[in-house]
Amino acid sequence: MKILLIEDEKELRDTLVASLLKEFYVVETAENFSDAVEKIAIYDYDCILLDVMLPNGNGLEILSELKAIGKSENVIIISAKDSLDDKLKGLELGADDYLTKPFHIAELNARIKAVLRRKSLNGKNTIEIGNLIFDIDERTLFVNQQPIHLNRKEFDILNYFLLNKNRLITKTALAEYVWGDQIDQADNFDFIYYQIKNLRKKLQESSTDVSIESVYGVGYKLIEQ
Repeated sequence: MKILLIEDEKELRDTLVASLLKEFYVVETAENFSDAVEKIAIYDYDCILLDVMLPNGNGLEILSELKAIGKSENVIIISAKDSLDDKLKGLELGADDYLTKPFHIAELNARIKAVLRRKSLNGKNTIEIGNLIFDIDERTLFVNQQPIHLNRKEFDILNYFLLNKNRLITKTALAEYVWGDQIDQADNFDFIYYQIKNLRKKLQESSTDVSIESVYGVGYKLIEQ
């Protein structure tokens, strides 16, 4: 899962990034209004943590932009402004939740998971396809009720495929989702090939009812057998 943290306070930003990485999210950050606008225009995120008060702009303006492009439903506003007007405005613009600083990290994590469940799984935390049960919160995979060990990247890759079953996934989109926008620095996508090769082997050996097919020159597609 890929999260964008828009926060100008460095200490808080670093603390949140460290916490989110422990939850196995891919985390990208924006420190000011212009950086945030640039990133939301280029990339898609599963959840956006948005501060209202930012250098050279206001978070609610970013939320207005997100609403205009249909991406505001996965936003959690995090702000020191405990104002009813700000909360109402944010919710009217499509924000999913509003959390006032200071807050406990555990509460933020719980709200992020709730947003992700509502966005991707209609409130559930598992994906069930055939003989496969994939638990996003517990980061587990069971096939025929037997646990299948996945490393962190294999789990993230399978998660993305399951959320996009039968859809063509380009190598670039997969790389950005699992590795973040730092993928631009990569010379090639060989590392994706090796991760998918290992994931395919595990799925085949466990007789899973899904398979990952290659689409020559473009990317991959997960289908139910």
